[in-house]
Amino acid sequence: MNLSIIIVSYNTKELLRKCLESVIRDQLSGISYQGSVVGKNKKPVTDNQLPVTEIIVVDNASKDGSVEYLRELVDNSPTTDHRSPITLRLIENKENFGFAKAANQGIRIAKGENILLLNSDTKLTENSLKSLLEFAEKVQPAVIGAQMLNPDGSVQGSCFLLPTVKRAILEYWLGKKDYFSKYYPKGDRPVEVEAVSGGAMLVSKEIVNEVGMLDERYFMYFEDLDFCRRARKAGYKIYYLPSSKIIHEHGASGKKLAEPKDQWRRLVPSSKIYHGSLNHFLITFIILSGQKIRKLFTGKK
Repeated sequence: MNLSIIIVSYNTKELLRKCLESVIRDQLSGISYQGSVVGKNKKPVTDNQLPVTEIIVVDNASKDGSVEYLRELVDNSPTTDHRSPITLRLIENKENFGFAKAANQGIRIAKGENILLLNSDTKLTENSLKSLLEFAEKVQPAVIGAQMLNPDGSVQGSCFLLPTVKRAILEYWLGKKDYFSKYYPKGDRPVEVEAVSGGAMLVSKEIVNEVGMLDERYFMYFEDLDFCRRARKAGYKIYYLPSSKIIHEHGASGKKLAEPKDQWRRLVPSSKIYHGSLNHFLITFIILSGQKIRKLFTGKK
């Protein structure tokens, strides 16, 4: 098995349907690859090879009919026919475990040498996977993030500078953009960055084996930053690939993963885990005070 696509879903049936349809359409369009695409032991691609891809959907106890829909898909999905380019696997959780723990369930059973973490509120555009995998062939084992687009085609911020107290000061007190918030690099060329969004992140299984899976202390938020930070510390590069374009209904899956009233409650402990309690306090103070000062002088938040 070459590629495992892992999708965590919680009450996102209609979004998930569109996501899966886009993956299947992309795979059946003739993409071919074989061997370790992101890893060091790459094999050449020939036109008569079918892509070998598994989709693993981890459902966090959805109540919107997602499980029934997925069960039907799995029943009709080939699991042993190697002539088929795609297989579908389903993990049904009895409770909402959050993103990191659920994604790790998929990673543990993944047969692919390469793993694509994909949000359920995304849709692949034509050749988006092909672009990811072709670029991955050219680099050493790396973490690669796709370009995220809003439904209207505008570009979403999906890259990060790893957040620090100093960078919070630069953005929120000194007004320097893109030092703390999500951003996107300008231009059409691949570029090395410090971190990418886990909403569409390709990573070699060998990197996971070395640095570990997602940290399950994060229910939601910060797990992608944490993983990229560990990967960079281990010497791996993080890339942003604008030629791989993926439409993202920004926040739709997150709103479902935690109820709106719970999202801030989930963000605070994740921030404390990532930054430590003292830095979390300092960063929160810098952000809130900076926003108030800006509103006072400009009328904008």
